[in-house]
Amino acid sequence: MRLKILALLASVALVSACAQDQDISSGSSGAGKVASTTGSSSSSSGSTGGVGSSALKPGSKEEFVAEVGDRVFFGYDKSDLTPSAQSTLDGQALWLQKYPSVRVTVEGHCDERGTREYNLALGERRASSVKDYLVARGIDGGRISTISYGKERPMALGNTKGAWMQNRRGVTVVD
Repeated sequence: MRLKILALLASVALVSACAQDQDISSGSSGAGKVASTTGSSSSSSGSTGGVGSSALKPGSKEEFVAEVGDRVFFGYDKSDLTPSAQSTLDGQALWLQKYPSVRVTVEGHCDERGTREYNLALGERRASSVKDYLVARGIDGGRISTISYGKERPMALGNTKGAWMQNRRGVTVVD
């Protein structure tokens, strides 16, 4: 009987040793998982996953994220741009000037605090703040659409200050 138990334990140990680790920062949605971010709490420059930016297709979403970053972060209940956010948006404006046929959508996001209606309005103000800044930097407003997701699409799940900070963001998405 002991031999059977030892054999069973040994086979379980062998099978579990061969299992691959799951990457919990892959950005998939699920409890306890957090999307991978790069950069400070006020901007993200994205990641190429080891691929040089020269290997990316010019004018693509991937190049945009790798070259200039696609998101800026906001303070609690704020829609004004921080100096770091302005720096990220300056890079986005230069990139968009380089590719005049590219259109973008600016998404406004909020943390989970507040009502759905309030957060949708705040997300719209955040998206408009990003759009207005890009237009002031010479980008045609017709190339930029805005949408507010309020608190409906969190980047980080959880009821913590860190999660809330990551969720208060504006994301520029290349169409």
